[in-house]
Amino acid sequence: MFGLNLYFHALKYFSLLNIKIMGVPFIFLSVVIVIFFVLFLWFFPIGLWITAKLSDVHIPLLDLVVMRFRRVNPNSIVDAMVVATKAGIPLDHRLLEAHYMAGGNINKVVRALVSADKANIELDFKAATAIDLAGRDVFEAVQLSVNPKVIESPPVTAVAKDGIQLITRARVTVRANIKQLVGGAGEETVLARVGEGIVTSIGSAVSHKSVMENPDSISKVVLAKGLDSGTAFEILSIDIADIDIGKNIGASLQMDQANADKNIAQARAEERRAMAIALEQEMIAKAQEARVKVIENEAMIPQAIAEAFRNGNLGIMDYYKMQNIQADTTMRTGIGKNPGGDKK
Repeated sequence: MFGLNLYFHALKYFSLLNIKIMGVPFIFLSVVIVIFFVLFLWFFPIGLWITAKLSDVHIPLLDLVVMRFRRVNPNSIVDAMVVATKAGIPLDHRLLEAHYMAGGNINKVVRALVSADKANIELDFKAATAIDLAGRDVFEAVQLSVNPKVIESPPVTAVAKDGIQLITRARVTVRANIKQLVGGAGEETVLARVGEGIVTSIGSAVSHKSVMENPDSISKVVLAKGLDSGTAFEILSIDIADIDIGKNIGASLQMDQANADKNIAQARAEERRAMAIALEQEMIAKAQEARVKVIENEAMIPQAIAEAFRNGNLGIMDYYKMQNIQADTTMRTGIGKNPGGDKK
């Protein structure tokens, strides 16, 4: 700071004197020198190199200069190397530079390595960078391995064998599985599998009362299924937080079945009634057809009588006797229809 102040005071003094060096104004020359000095320190971060040396981080100055041309921030590399060195984790700055150029977060990677080393969790640099490049927060994953996380499941609805609906809420305690973070399923898959296990456990229960009396039976059944396979988490426990009784699904289904049977019976009765009406109409039509035939045959009787007269097969007395029989039959028919007679 003293040297810069002295330089600026000298710059002000010479500018007042309007001194020229080799025909170039001193103020202009000084500005050029300052710009060159700043660019030199930016391309050659000597101060950053000294800081690294004092922290036992051995990075050649030329490598820091080359980082500028590779569009790598040397400050981030040096800071990460200092943290790793102080934590006793040997790292190569070239690996950090490659991870930085690949779009990774070297600060989180180094913090995750330090946390994993302190917690005796196996995590190497390659695995940490792979997790980071996969889009997961590797430092948060290490923290989740040390401090398990509780996941609240949404309400899970299931029906026991007696037809009673149960609404269950569970708390799933998980911790991160470092080896499965790359390619492993997330929280949604864990919750879906837990819900499936709860539905299976309640559905296999004979009565809803047994589930209400022993809710831990659900946890045992679900944990025995190994639901955390292929996921990025390890399930430590499944605790049933709440069980509510819902609708009587069995009774509702029986009522629906009864209504369906009633509708079917009504439809069949209506079908039989329609068939009876159709049969009645058919019989009426047949009766009308038979009556027509009788009338046609009755119309042929006079012709037959005339033919019998002409052929001599019927005499006049036979004809009158037949007329008397018809009159007697008509009278008897009338008396049968009105046995009491007409009363005025």
